[in-house]
Amino acid sequence: MTRQQISSGTPWEPIVGYSRAVRVGKLIFVSGTTATGPDGRLVGGDDGYAQARQALRNIEQALERAGATLGDVVRTRMFVTDISRWEAIGRAHGEVFGAVRPATSMVEVRRLIVPEMLVEIEADAVVD
Repeated sequence: MTRQQISSGTPWEPIVGYSRAVRVGKLIFVSGTTATGPDGRLVGGDDGYAQARQALRNIEQALERAGATLGDVVRTRMFVTDISRWEAIGRAHGEVFGAVRPATSMVEVRRLIVPEMLVEIEADAVVD
C-alpha cells in the first residue's frame, strides 16, 4: 500500500520526526494542528474561537493536499488548555463539521508546546 507524507514546512516536523498528515490507502491521519499562520506565527491571540478556526483551516489544507475534504473526516480530537473555553472552541468545530458530525473528543491538557496556544486539533479521514 502506498504511503504519502504531507508536510506543512514547520520547523518542528524534522526535529520531532512527524508529518502534518499521512495518507495510507483510503485513510488519512492529520497530526495535532494548532493555529499557526503561513508565517509560522500564532493566529487568534487569546481567542479560543479564532485559534480553533485557524487550526481547522490548517487541517483543511492538509486534507486537500492528501486528496480529501473536510467532508471525509470521521474523527477529530480537540486538546484545550482551558476547558472553560469549550463553547467557543466547540462552536468553531460545529461551524466546520455541523453537517459532517464526526466522532470527536475534547479534553483539557495542562499546556501545549507554545504557552499562548489554546487548542490543538487532530483529524482522521476516510476517502473513497
